[in-house]
Amino acid sequence: MRRSLATLITLSLLAGGCAAMREERIHQKENLLVAAGFKMKLADNPQALAQLQAMPQNRMIARSAPDGSLVYTYADLQGCKCLYKGHAPEYEQYKQLALAKQFAQDQVEAAEANEAASMDWGWWGPW
Repeated sequence: MRRSLATLITLSLLAGGCAAMREERIHQKENLLVAAGFKMKLADNPQALAQLQAMPQNRMIARSAPDGSLVYTYADLQGCKCLYKGHAPEYEQYKQLALAKQFAQDQVEAAEANEAASMDWGWWGPW
């Protein structure tokens, strides 16, 4: 009984941690969308909310507009209950910002790895 309770508690904590990490990634993505020029529209009436619910969530979707151009949308029902909408220039800017963010993150991780490798662990040796 104790073992199954401990397992259940551990799994609950892990699931909560994974959910928090997912929410943080979504929030960061939405920040990049706004920085790239995407417009945010709140689902502030029942019709808009119903349309938002019918859309794929937390994914970039490209659709053809009546004039033949592409419209990019990103729906977030759980977070802001909103839709982000942009066109090709905003999408290109978003991709550039996302790439720059990833590059910066990779640089930080490489610097941290180099710092850890250069530490003198003495008689402890490397971990």
